[in-house]
Amino acid sequence: MVYDFHTHSSLSDGSLSPIELIRRAHKRGYKAIGVTDHVGAGYLDRIIKEVAQDCALAREHWDILAIPGVELTHIPPAAICETARRAKELGAWLVVVHGESIVEPVEEGTNAAALQCPHVDILAHPGLLTLEEAQLAAANGVFLEISARKGHSLTNGHVCQLAILTGAKLLLNSDAHEPSDLLHPKIAHQITQGAGLTEEQSAEVLTANARALLGILPLPTQS
Repeated sequence: MVYDFHTHSSLSDGSLSPIELIRRAHKRGYKAIGVTDHVGAGYLDRIIKEVAQDCALAREHWDILAIPGVELTHIPPAAICETARRAKELGAWLVVVHGESIVEPVEEGTNAAALQCPHVDILAHPGLLTLEEAQLAAANGVFLEISARKGHSLTNGHVCQLAILTGAKLLLNSDAHEPSDLLHPKIAHQITQGAGLTEEQSAEVLTANARALLGILPLPTQS
Protein backbone atom coordinates (compact mmCIF):
# COMPACT_ATOMS: atom_id res chain seq x y z
CA MET A 1 0.00 0.00 0.00
CA VAL A 2 1.52 3.31 -1.09
CA TYR A 3 0.41 6.88 -0.46
CA ASP A 4 2.15 9.49 -2.62
CA PHE A 5 1.07 13.12 -2.55
CA HIS A 6 3.57 14.73 -4.94
CA THR A 7 3.77 13.72 -8.61
CA HIS A 8 3.95 15.44 -12.01
CA SER A 9 2.20 14.82 -15.31
CA SER A 10 2.76 16.13 -18.82
CA LEU A 11 0.75 19.21 -17.86
CA SER A 12 4.05 20.42 -16.39
CA ASP A 13 7.37 18.55 -16.65
CA GLY A 14 6.29 14.93 -16.29
CA SER A 15 6.22 12.42 -19.13
CA LEU A 16 2.72 10.94 -18.68
CA SER A 17 -0.75 12.39 -19.01
CA PRO A 18 -2.58 12.68 -15.67
CA ILE A 19 -4.79 9.69 -16.39
CA GLU A 20 -1.86 7.46 -17.44
CA LEU A 21 0.11 8.54 -14.38
CA ILE A 22 -2.81 7.55 -12.16
CA ARG A 23 -3.28 4.25 -14.00
CA ARG A 24 0.36 3.29 -13.62
CA ALA A 25 0.21 4.19 -9.92
CA HIS A 26 -2.90 2.04 -9.59
CA LYS A 27 -1.07 -0.92 -11.13
CA ARG A 28 1.81 -0.34 -8.67
CA GLY A 29 -0.61 -0.82 -5.79
CA TYR A 30 -1.03 2.81 -4.81
CA LYS A 31 -3.82 3.59 -2.37
CA ALA A 32 -3.71 7.35 -3.10
CA ILE A 33 -1.87 9.65 -5.48
CA GLY A 34 -1.69 13.42 -5.56
CA VAL A 35 -1.27 14.85 -9.07
CA THR A 36 0.51 18.11 -8.26
CA ASP A 37 1.83 19.75 -11.38
CA HIS A 38 4.03 22.83 -11.21
CA VAL A 39 1.95 26.00 -11.46
CA GLY A 40 2.33 29.74 -11.43
CA ALA A 41 -0.35 32.32 -10.78
CA GLY A 42 -1.32 32.74 -14.43
CA TYR A 43 -2.51 29.22 -15.25
CA LEU A 44 -3.92 27.80 -12.04
CA ASP A 45 -7.44 27.52 -13.44
CA ARG A 46 -6.49 25.51 -16.51
CA ILE A 47 -4.18 23.06 -14.74
CA ILE A 48 -6.54 22.41 -11.83
CA LYS A 49 -9.53 21.90 -14.12
CA GLU A 50 -7.75 19.39 -16.35
CA VAL A 51 -6.22 17.43 -13.47
CA ALA A 52 -9.49 17.36 -11.54
CA GLN A 53 -11.34 15.85 -14.51
CA ASP A 54 -8.86 12.99 -14.89
CA CYS A 55 -8.77 12.39 -11.14
CA ALA A 56 -12.56 12.16 -11.01
CA LEU A 57 -12.59 9.69 -13.89
CA ALA A 58 -9.96 7.52 -12.22
CA ARG A 59 -11.79 7.51 -8.88
CA GLU A 60 -14.98 6.44 -10.63
CA HIS A 61 -13.47 3.42 -12.36
CA TRP A 62 -10.41 2.31 -10.35
CA ASP A 63 -9.74 1.59 -6.71
CA ILE A 64 -7.38 4.51 -6.17
CA LEU A 65 -7.90 7.87 -4.54
CA ALA A 66 -6.69 10.31 -7.20
CA ILE A 67 -6.24 13.74 -5.66
CA PRO A 68 -6.16 16.93 -7.75
CA GLY A 69 -3.49 19.29 -6.50
CA VAL A 70 -0.76 21.73 -7.44
CA GLU A 71 2.86 22.42 -6.60
CA LEU A 72 3.45 26.17 -6.29
CA THR A 73 6.90 26.52 -7.83
CA HIS A 74 9.19 29.56 -7.71
CA ILE A 75 6.37 31.81 -6.52
CA PRO A 76 7.67 34.95 -4.75
CA PRO A 77 7.29 34.29 -1.02
CA ALA A 78 4.96 37.27 -0.51
CA ALA A 79 2.55 35.81 -3.09
CA ILE A 80 2.54 32.19 -1.89
CA CYS A 81 -0.38 32.32 0.52
CA GLU A 82 -2.70 34.21 -1.82
CA THR A 83 -1.84 31.83 -4.68
CA ALA A 84 -2.45 28.83 -2.42
CA ARG A 85 -5.83 30.28 -1.39
CA ARG A 86 -6.80 30.75 -5.05
CA ALA A 87 -5.74 27.20 -5.87
CA LYS A 88 -8.04 25.81 -3.18
CA GLU A 89 -10.92 28.00 -4.38
CA LEU A 90 -10.41 26.74 -7.94
CA GLY A 91 -10.71 23.11 -6.87
CA ALA A 92 -7.29 21.88 -5.77
CA TRP A 93 -7.71 19.53 -2.84
CA LEU A 94 -4.00 19.61 -2.09
CA VAL A 95 -1.46 22.43 -2.20
CA VAL A 96 2.25 21.59 -2.17
CA VAL A 97 4.89 24.32 -2.11
CA HIS A 98 8.26 23.78 -3.79
CA GLY A 99 10.60 24.29 -0.87
CA GLU A 100 14.15 25.62 -0.67
CA SER A 101 15.89 22.58 -2.13
CA ILE A 102 19.67 22.94 -2.23
CA VAL A 103 19.74 21.95 -5.91
CA GLU A 104 17.47 24.71 -7.27
CA PRO A 105 17.49 28.53 -6.97
CA VAL A 106 14.40 28.83 -4.78
CA GLU A 107 14.03 32.27 -3.23
CA GLU A 108 14.95 32.55 0.44
CA GLY A 109 11.85 32.96 2.56
CA THR A 110 9.81 30.42 0.56
CA ASN A 111 9.86 27.84 3.36
CA ALA A 112 8.72 30.32 6.00
CA ALA A 113 5.98 31.76 3.79
CA ALA A 114 4.59 28.31 3.03
CA LEU A 115 4.70 27.18 6.64
CA GLN A 116 2.72 30.21 7.80
CA CYS A 117 -0.06 29.80 5.23
CA PRO A 118 -3.26 27.96 6.28
CA HIS A 119 -3.91 26.91 2.66
CA VAL A 120 -0.63 24.96 2.27
CA ASP A 121 -0.63 21.23 3.06
CA ILE A 122 2.93 20.07 2.26
CA LEU A 123 6.31 21.77 2.07
CA ALA A 124 8.21 19.72 -0.49
CA HIS A 125 11.96 19.06 -0.26
CA PRO A 126 12.61 21.94 2.19
CA GLY A 127 16.39 21.70 1.96
CA LEU A 128 18.35 23.06 4.89
CA LEU A 129 15.27 23.66 6.97
CA THR A 130 15.85 25.76 10.10
CA LEU A 131 14.73 24.85 13.60
CA GLU A 132 12.33 27.80 13.57
CA GLU A 133 10.81 26.59 10.30
CA ALA A 134 10.37 23.07 11.67
CA GLN A 135 8.64 24.56 14.69
CA LEU A 136 6.29 26.47 12.36
CA ALA A 137 5.48 23.23 10.52
CA ALA A 138 4.62 21.53 13.80
CA ALA A 139 2.56 24.43 15.09
CA ASN A 140 0.61 24.96 11.86
CA GLY A 141 0.12 21.36 10.78
CA VAL A 142 2.06 21.60 7.53
CA PHE A 143 3.63 18.29 6.51
CA LEU A 144 7.34 18.19 5.68
CA GLU A 145 8.46 16.03 2.79
CA ILE A 146 11.02 13.26 2.69
CA SER A 147 11.83 13.25 -1.02
CA ALA A 148 12.57 10.23 -3.17
CA ARG A 149 13.85 12.47 -5.96
CA LYS A 150 17.54 12.67 -6.83
CA GLY A 151 19.11 15.89 -5.59
CA HIS A 152 16.17 16.93 -3.45
CA SER A 153 16.77 13.86 -1.29
CA LEU A 154 20.24 15.05 -0.20
CA THR A 155 18.82 16.82 2.86
CA ASN A 156 16.31 14.15 3.92
CA GLY A 157 18.29 13.24 7.04
CA HIS A 158 18.49 16.86 8.16
CA VAL A 159 14.76 17.37 7.63
CA CYS A 160 13.93 14.21 9.56
CA GLN A 161 16.13 15.18 12.50
CA LEU A 162 14.41 18.56 12.88
CA ALA A 163 10.95 17.06 12.41
CA ILE A 164 11.58 14.52 15.16
CA LEU A 165 12.96 17.23 17.44
CA THR A 166 9.97 19.54 16.97
CA GLY A 167 7.12 17.10 16.43
CA ALA A 168 6.48 18.16 12.82
CA LYS A 169 4.80 15.51 10.69
CA LEU A 170 6.72 13.91 7.82
CA LEU A 171 5.52 12.35 4.58
CA LEU A 172 7.44 10.39 1.95
CA ASN A 173 6.66 11.47 -1.62
CA SER A 174 8.12 10.38 -4.94
CA ASP A 175 8.09 13.73 -6.80
CA ALA A 176 7.64 11.41 -9.79
CA HIS A 177 8.23 12.73 -13.31
CA GLU A 178 8.66 9.37 -15.06
CA PRO A 179 6.95 5.97 -14.62
CA SER A 180 10.12 4.59 -13.06
CA ASP A 181 9.95 7.24 -10.34
CA LEU A 182 6.76 5.81 -8.83
CA LEU A 183 7.18 4.21 -5.44
CA HIS A 184 6.58 0.68 -4.24
CA PRO A 185 6.46 -0.43 -0.59
CA LYS A 186 10.01 -1.79 -0.43
CA ILE A 187 11.74 1.31 -1.79
CA ALA A 188 9.51 3.58 0.30
CA HIS A 189 10.62 1.75 3.43
CA GLN A 190 14.27 1.83 2.38
CA ILE A 191 14.19 5.60 1.74
CA THR A 192 12.81 6.30 5.20
CA GLN A 193 15.43 4.02 6.73
CA GLY A 194 18.13 5.81 4.74
CA ALA A 195 16.90 9.10 6.16
CA GLY A 196 17.63 7.76 9.65
CA LEU A 197 14.15 6.77 10.80
CA THR A 198 13.47 3.79 13.03
CA GLU A 199 10.99 1.10 12.06
CA GLU A 200 8.34 2.71 14.23
CA GLN A 201 8.99 6.17 12.79
CA SER A 202 8.98 4.78 9.27
CA ALA A 203 5.57 3.18 9.80
CA GLU A 204 4.25 6.45 11.16
CA VAL A 205 5.45 8.37 8.10
CA LEU A 206 4.30 5.87 5.51
CA THR A 207 0.88 5.07 6.96
CA ALA A 208 -0.29 7.10 9.96
CA ASN A 209 0.82 10.50 8.66
CA ALA A 210 -0.51 9.77 5.17
CA ARG A 211 -3.89 8.91 6.63
CA ALA A 212 -3.75 12.03 8.80
CA LEU A 213 -3.35 14.16 5.68
CA LEU A 214 -6.23 12.38 3.98
CA GLY A 215 -8.31 13.20 7.05
CA ILE A 216 -8.03 16.94 6.42
CA LEU A 217 -8.53 16.92 2.64
CA PRO A 218 -11.95 17.64 1.11
CA LEU A 219 -12.50 14.09 -0.09
CA PRO A 220 -15.81 13.12 -1.75
CA THR A 221 -18.02 10.88 0.34
CA GLN A 222 -17.89 8.04 -2.18
CA SER A 223 -14.08 7.79 -1.78
